Amino acid sequence: MPRLLIGPLLRYVSDTEATVWVETDAPCTVEIRLPDAAASATADTFCVAGHHFGLVVCEGLPCGRTLPYTTHLDGDHVWPQADDPRPPCVIRTHARTDDPDDPPGGSLGRGGGQLQLAFGSCRVSAPHEEPYTLAKDEDPEGREVDALLALTERMRSQAPEQWPDLLLLLGDQVYADEVSPRTEELIERRRSPGEGPPREEVADFEEYMALYQESWSDPSLRWLMSTVATAMIFDDHDVHDDWNTSEAWRTRIRAKPWWEERIVGAFTSYWLCQHLGNLSPAGLRAEKLFCALQQDDTDADERLAVFARQADEETASARWSFRRDLGRTRLLVLDSRAGRVLTPGARQMISDREFAWMRENARGDYDHLLIGTSVPFMLAPGLHHFEAFNEALCDGAWGRPAAWLAEKVRQGIDLEHWPAFQDSFTEMSRLIEAIARGEYGSPPATITFLSGDVHHAYLAEARLRSGPVDTRILQAVCSPVRNPLSANEQRAQKLGSSRGMAAATRRLARWAGVGEPRLWWSFAQPPTFDNQIAEWSVDGRSARLRIERTLPEDRDAPKLHGSLDLTIEPSSPIPR
Repeated sequence: MPRLLIGPLLRYVSDTEATVWVETDAPCTVEIRLPDAAASATADTFCVAGHHFGLVVCEGLPCGRTLPYTTHLDGDHVWPQADDPRPPCVIRTHARTDDPDDPPGGSLGRGGGQLQLAFGSCRVSAPHEEPYTLAKDEDPEGREVDALLALTERMRSQAPEQWPDLLLLLGDQVYADEVSPRTEELIERRRSPGEGPPREEVADFEEYMALYQESWSDPSLRWLMSTVATAMIFDDHDVHDDWNTSEAWRTRIRAKPWWEERIVGAFTSYWLCQHLGNLSPAGLRAEKLFCALQQDDTDADERLAVFARQADEETASARWSFRRDLGRTRLLVLDSRAGRVLTPGARQMISDREFAWMRENARGDYDHLLIGTSVPFMLAPGLHHFEAFNEALCDGAWGRPAAWLAEKVRQGIDLEHWPAFQDSFTEMSRLIEAIARGEYGSPPATITFLSGDVHHAYLAEARLRSGPVDTRILQAVCSPVRNPLSANEQRAQKLGSSRGMAAATRRLARWAGVGEPRLWWSFAQPPTFDNQIAEWSVDGRSARLRIERTLPEDRDAPKLHGSLDLTIEPSSPIPR
């Protein structure tokens, strides 16, 4: 009898469609069984390097319904387990109205103008017991209490209408360079001393799959991801710390004898475990490689290896960005890692091709535009100016010796966010301004960047230097889900957020020839540094951001505690 290794993961949901992803230990037929047998669906698994994956597309579902479902392998019921105390796994389809402005995928079940989207990033996989539940300052292995676990525990006592409509994971879903004790034991068994990368890092596809299995196997997290539609995009630790920071970094890492197998494993596992579920059923039908593997998987390993090498070498060979329409809210999630152009003097956070994709998908009428980017667009002003200053020095503004030193600093302290790619920052600023001024459709009430990466959380609001607009322009950051900074690391981040640092680094940036940004911004309140999860909700043209944190003392009964709760009304600045 085949067994379920990962999943079921509910990935894409619209008014009449849903996709559910699984990994099994043997070839089989995966069935998602619904109350209406006619809406149930099956898919045969396909095999990659001895691993078996299934992606079931459910179509013809009733609109605006909460549908319990069960998962079966070759006809045998495998999920949920008979003794599972959690509520049933469900698919909540979007409603459909007669409103001509309703998007093609329908409105959300709670109403076309309402949405609850949970988001966060940076979650290490570690046991939920001491020393791993301690603070880093108490034990180097400490990672405190998992915010996703606390969210799941709260959902168990709530009605489905109170649950998030979508969970957006914005990077570092797995840590390829900070493995858990269980994965480290696998590495010890598989590798000879001195073979491959350091022992705390994965080496290939097999070890990546062990990471995914461990990261998504906790029973509570499995229930959460089987019940709340989940979208995700990678950041650096899904591949390697500081991935694609600069051309010098890339040249150095490619010289490592183990790198090719590592990057092939990273892209292959990401395509299978994360990317495919981001696609709609129509998108899956257009994904030629996926369709080919479903028909014939005999040489799947080699085909995916070729695909992975091309994805690493050619930014235009694969698109990882994706779009979802969620009622009157449009979500565009950008690849701000794999597709970077790293040529000194011509760096781009996203390529011209990706900017063209974004412009095309930004057109239309909607109330809210959400832009997911794993690295924040708006940092603390002091950090922004310092990253821009550093990039100018890397490009020779103060001569070759300064450029050499600046590159060392860029890699050493992770100066690799949007302001470290100034041309892209400026181009994105122009695009946001054009959207806010109605050049792409009716101006939305809000344009909000959703990000992670930086291991703290905040809300910033920007204003255009060219003059006022009615659209609110915001940056919401939530990180980490589970991987907090030590006290010393927090102090360094707080220094970067200070007004004194902003004034000093702004002056440095001007001396290096960096122009003033097209917008300026400030934080609504000081950043928070806990394990945390955020919820962005909308009601008509109003929005609300809540950030909630966990506390180490709640390790035996994880719960969430509010740290920020702000309502964003149209054309009403956030009080400071």
